[in-house]
Amino acid sequence: MRIAFITVHGCPLRQAGDKDSGGMNIYILEMVKRLAARGVKVDVFTRHHDSLDPQIVTLAQGVRLVHLPAGPPSLDKNGVYELLPIFVAQMRRFCILNKLNYDLISTHYWLSGLVGMRLAFEWDVPHVTSFHTMAEMKRRGRPEEIEIRQRDASESEIACSAASVVVWTEDEKEAIVNYCGVDPVNVSVIAPGVDLSRFRPMSQRYSRDYLGYGPEKNILFVGRLEPLKGIDNLFRAVASLENLKSITLSVVGGDGNSQEKSRLEALVQKMQLNQTVHFLGPIPQEELPIHYNAADVCVLPSYYESFGLAALEAAACGKPVVASEVGGLPAIVNHGRTGYLVPPKRMDVIAERLCELLEDDLLRGQMGAAARIQAESLGWDSSADSLLRCFKELIEDTSEPVISLAGD
Repeated sequence: MRIAFITVHGCPLRQAGDKDSGGMNIYILEMVKRLAARGVKVDVFTRHHDSLDPQIVTLAQGVRLVHLPAGPPSLDKNGVYELLPIFVAQMRRFCILNKLNYDLISTHYWLSGLVGMRLAFEWDVPHVTSFHTMAEMKRRGRPEEIEIRQRDASESEIACSAASVVVWTEDEKEAIVNYCGVDPVNVSVIAPGVDLSRFRPMSQRYSRDYLGYGPEKNILFVGRLEPLKGIDNLFRAVASLENLKSITLSVVGGDGNSQEKSRLEALVQKMQLNQTVHFLGPIPQEELPIHYNAADVCVLPSYYESFGLAALEAAACGKPVVASEVGGLPAIVNHGRTGYLVPPKRMDVIAERLCELLEDDLLRGQMGAAARIQAESLGWDSSADSLLRCFKELIEDTSEPVISLAGD
């Protein structure tokens, strides 16, 4: 079986937490590696994001990343729509030159879905799409969200034409069925996973010493810096806590020169939280477990999350999570047992829950232990097995292409 993964704007090698890079990048990288370990040949197609990008990168045995030129490398995702015909032409050309055939196309995000819809029709193969987030669902969480006008209609067209839509939670399935009018039979709920060997409980003292933390209680946020994440609400919640000198808020993620980071830094200045809030920037996946283990509690104050991989990573490291009761977060946070779910935008409730956890070492330990136990049922292998079953059900002919690139 050979599958083409298409992720036009989200190269899986880009640092998660940086601009336009997040859980989707992690999901694709982890999933294609595990599909390859199960005997599937995978080519991942993305746009050139750096002038030094080699055209082909081997991600694992049986998995290649193919960079295709389509517009300036530094272009953000909002500028990619107009370049999609170029990307389609480049991908078509690459496959013709290398005599490549695919049994199925898997696309990620609506921009990639438009590419996959076109090529799946041309090649007469099934198209499986995952949106990761949708315009309407983002607006429901934060009405101020602005998207390019083509997105809504495109998402409905992609969802209705795809052989299957893979979503992460029942909440997302319900939204897509209701919003796009998709037959529920064509929507598969397959939750992402977590690397349980990497994200695991470790010594908090060692982690704190390694990162240079003092004795302060450490609150952790991990994710992209964008308004939808509700980080300003977290700042307001922290500002209302007593004994701020004994509290640290570590913010992991974000482009160092982004407009949102500048806005958040100005807010920190205005709220006089300079000694409390520390922007750490994006952190490589292999180092993230140390940051989770150095924390006392992880907070996701998002207006909307399709899933919330950071919450699952924190749970796998044995940390309680305080998260907005939105999107997929209730599938990860068991309220009152592994952490707390709070109404979105309610910084007063976030502050109350933080007080409870920061002041009660026993409660934090009990919730953290329960979080790890729950996370152990959500490893990547289970996700990969479910996705592969979905693919196999759609593929009638699993024969290998006659010719592939040298080195396969």
